[in-house]
Amino acid sequence: MAPSEQDDGSNRVVSDAWDYKGNPATAERTGGWFSAASILGMTLSLSLSAFSPCVELTERLTTLGIAVNLVTYLTGVMHLGSARSANMVTNFLGTSFMLCLFGGFIADTYLGRYLTIAIFTTVQATGVTVLTVSTMVPGLRPPHCTTIDSCIKANGTQLSVLYLALYLTALGTGGLKSSVSGFGSDQFDESSPREKSKMISFFSWFFFFINIGSLAAVTVLVYIQDNLGRKWGYGICACAILVALVLFLSGTRKYRFKKLAGSPITRVARVISTAWRNRHRDLPTDPTLLYQGDMTCVNGDAYKRTITTVAHTKRFRFLDKAAIIVDDHGMDPKKKSQRNIISLAQVEEVKLVLSMMPIWATTIIFWTAYAQMTTFSVQQATTMDRRLGGSFQIPAASLTVFFVGSVLVVVPIYDRLVVPIARRFTGRREGITTLQRIGVGLVLSILAMVASALTEIKRLSVAHATPSPSGTVPLSVFWLVPQFFLVGAGEAFTYIGQLAFFLRECPAAMKTMSTGMFLSTLSLGFFFSSALVAIVHMVTSGHGRSGWITDNLNKGKLYNFYWLLAALSVLNFAVYLYCAKWYVYKEQRISTTDLEEEEKVIELEACCQA
Repeated sequence: MAPSEQDDGSNRVVSDAWDYKGNPATAERTGGWFSAASILGMTLSLSLSAFSPCVELTERLTTLGIAVNLVTYLTGVMHLGSARSANMVTNFLGTSFMLCLFGGFIADTYLGRYLTIAIFTTVQATGVTVLTVSTMVPGLRPPHCTTIDSCIKANGTQLSVLYLALYLTALGTGGLKSSVSGFGSDQFDESSPREKSKMISFFSWFFFFINIGSLAAVTVLVYIQDNLGRKWGYGICACAILVALVLFLSGTRKYRFKKLAGSPITRVARVISTAWRNRHRDLPTDPTLLYQGDMTCVNGDAYKRTITTVAHTKRFRFLDKAAIIVDDHGMDPKKKSQRNIISLAQVEEVKLVLSMMPIWATTIIFWTAYAQMTTFSVQQATTMDRRLGGSFQIPAASLTVFFVGSVLVVVPIYDRLVVPIARRFTGRREGITTLQRIGVGLVLSILAMVASALTEIKRLSVAHATPSPSGTVPLSVFWLVPQFFLVGAGEAFTYIGQLAFFLRECPAAMKTMSTGMFLSTLSLGFFFSSALVAIVHMVTSGHGRSGWITDNLNKGKLYNFYWLLAALSVLNFAVYLYCAKWYVYKEQRISTTDLEEEEKVIELEACCQA
């Protein structure tokens, strides 16, 4: 029995929340900012006036700290080719995001968010430790090149250790990322106005810490890796993760815990399988004849069922067969009641998910363009003049600071300037819709690929006009800033737009799955980048041709690859516009007399007589 909600006060019992001993959680002793700070790992040192390492910060610090500079490690230390190195980076990032689906399933179905965070943080720390050891032991990396033609590529054993380190890190990242934000929001009671406002503040801090971790990764960590050694850079990450884990565990007594919600994937599968089982049955012309989720007495006990009043739609009508009331004579009453468990509301929830899939598919290409900023754009930077001032040389991977910086610049400009102006024309409180916001991000990614192609043409023209034995092109690395800035600005629109779209449009019972759907677009974008690079490299090279993507970028035609991505992005954008026009927002499907409510929940309670 869930604890009841009492008045707003320090001693009130929080609804549907328990403490670490399994007792009903009270507002005074559990949750709130102390617990959220432990989850974020956010502790303010008064003497140093600085933030210490934290769970979310170190997750981003570790993932991006490895990814943004990994391509230079693979080409410069492991002596792998440009195409293979780029694919290893995108596969690592793609796997990290894809495993968020696995982590979310484990958290919702078996472990809960607390244990999932603790276990997968340990896994991530193990992966980074193995990576640190691989950079310290001479036998785990090939010898240095004496000449350009004498480089020995990493052997099978060395690559096996590297793969083990990277994919242990990816596994830890997937499990951790899937649960941190959800467990943080669990520490606030949405029914309390005071705590609800704090929850909104928590998400602001959450986004802030993501970007702080990104900035630290592309500046401090990259500099340490390039100037002091990879072992120090990766070692710092490993230590930071362990410190963050200790901080997280230290807040155990103050956390609020929720019961396992069960897997939303099972809910979707049950609707589809039931509809298939009833495929030969006639569908009633009147949808009110379908199972509506009426109250039923179970074993003489009173219970409560929640029904969302989503209007019945004619799309995907085949799924309506899942709600057909099967009246089989002679069937055991218990089995009969168990069989009629798919309500029309549950069917409509699955329809909502299916209608989101075209939008989901047409946002994948953005993350393919995004992937180039951590691979080929970094390789471009290694060939250019990176001097700043006198003798200081900017690390190639640190160019991504413009990428992160553009996110931090665009977000407040959008919120404070664009939204108020757009609100005057659209009348919408948020200025523009989430699909329009995603569309702006897709356009910016197209412009970024065009800028990347033009910059590469400029870089090659200078390289061919003034050849250098070292391969360094006498062209400032700041020519790459536009492509980094445009992709970063595109992320500010697309990332936040996607997150809002999937969380707001997905049914309330499938919030975890909606987050996984969103993160899977990042994963598939990186995987598509890997596949595209492999296909382009195979098609354009061989038979005496150097190909578009070569180990020496000065001898390749990388600009053609960028033009290809720009063309694919334009085609994708055209399909996206069609899908966005076809999509009907959930608020327009809600069958309720209160049009200001996004979703109306009706709670029906029945008390059964024995």
